[in-house]
Amino acid sequence: MAAGAMSSAPLRSAKAQMALPEGSARASLTQPIHDMSEWPAEWTGSESIVMLAYPGMTALDLVAPQYMFGSLWGATVKIAAKTLDPIVSDTRLTIMPDVTLDEADASPDVLFVPGGISGTLNAMEDPETISFLESRGAEARYVTSVCTGALLLGQAGLLDGYRAATHWLAMGSLDAFGAEAIDARVVRDRNRITGGGVTAGLDFGLTIVEELRGTEYAQSIQLLAEYAPEPPLSAGTLTSAPQEVSARMVAMFPGFDAHVRAIAATRL
Repeated sequence: MAAGAMSSAPLRSAKAQMALPEGSARASLTQPIHDMSEWPAEWTGSESIVMLAYPGMTALDLVAPQYMFGSLWGATVKIAAKTLDPIVSDTRLTIMPDVTLDEADASPDVLFVPGGISGTLNAMEDPETISFLESRGAEARYVTSVCTGALLLGQAGLLDGYRAATHWLAMGSLDAFGAEAIDARVVRDRNRITGGGVTAGLDFGLTIVEELRGTEYAQSIQLLAEYAPEPPLSAGTLTSAPQEVSARMVAMFPGFDAHVRAIAATRL
């Protein structure tokens, strides 16, 4: 469940965000499902958030931050893609864009880019996508990414001279874009805020919520999300995973860095 709606500033006290089904047993109830009248007035904002989507992206890179962004009461969150056709992720989850790249806010408060593997490399070679990131990144209040989305920021010239987080797979490749890779869940360098691999999108999203609305608001959203991770295994990093597991996973991507650098070499 999310606290807010992805639209312009909604009413501060709201009943169910969805209409009741016909003949609902709840039709006679007067107590609202949601009542946010006790939330401080300053917790309502009007930020514009643009999230890039592209074929083959990693779905959780987008979905985890989108949950957090969607909980920003009053914010407008738009998923932008080259067309309004459904976007199929690397795990076959389908995402429906809200706007095309041309229609997206020209100066958003937050520009966000998810990652992936083959899909990300393909997007890095797409002139329209890179041009979009260049233009929106030049005007955005915050330029952000999760996972290998940092590579797309790099290809658009948005990480030159910055420190950034990314997936372990891309840690050794960020220098091709003049960036310094940092092994952390979330890295902030001036107005660049970047998250590590995939699940770091939750930490990243919560960081943005705190940045925009303050600690207590972020704590409220963390509680609503029941975000208190206790993973059943301890293999979430190259150093914590058993050595044979790490070695096998690294060996899965022998040419990744070479592909990244071949694309980076085409930058003007």
